[in-house]
Amino acid sequence: MISFEQFLLDVASRGEAVNTFFERRLFGLIGMLHRITDTLNLAGIPHEVVGGLAVLIYVEEANPEHTALTSHVDLMVHRSDLERIKEAGAKDGFRFDQGANGHRLIHGPDEREKYAVRFVFSGEKIGPMQQDSNPPIEPVVKVVHEKEIWVIPIVDLIRMKLNSYRRVDQVHVKTLEAAGLVTGDVENTLTAELAARLKYIRGTE
Repeated sequence: MISFEQFLLDVASRGEAVNTFFERRLFGLIGMLHRITDTLNLAGIPHEVVGGLAVLIYVEEANPEHTALTSHVDLMVHRSDLERIKEAGAKDGFRFDQGANGHRLIHGPDEREKYAVRFVFSGEKIGPMQQDSNPPIEPVVKVVHEKEIWVIPIVDLIRMKLNSYRRVDQVHVKTLEAAGLVTGDVENTLTAELAARLKYIRGTE
């Protein structure tokens, strides 16, 4: 991964404009993604990127004009691997935290919640609005800033968003649709309840 400074030099050499605030935050987020995935890959721990960062990765690939930042790295893992994740993370400067915000790793003593790595668990339900359990971990490979990353399949991502159905999830579904990612093939996988939720989201501002 190139440094943020090198990125700015490359952009300047092409005579292009750049939103430095957006790009600096994006580089920080992707840097944390690379760090935690390197850690889990080295330990042989299955995982896949989910949540807002998965939305960002798909939208950036499909139609970058709809890209919106997120502040966390969300990963789906097996609950049975949680102790291994703690051990692997500790070797690479992560500290484990469990509280109101769920299970997460935070890098370094001063980072606090900045770019925290949050975990959800395959096969489990999270939240009262969720109709189905989280899907199995069956990632697809995406290249994110020159590194291969394991990301949740788009169908599973959209179903998770419709299952969770918080305001932020509804916004993410609208973003995915604006980027052309909510296709007929995806809709054909939805239950009647999830299809109704999608219809409602489409009718909202």
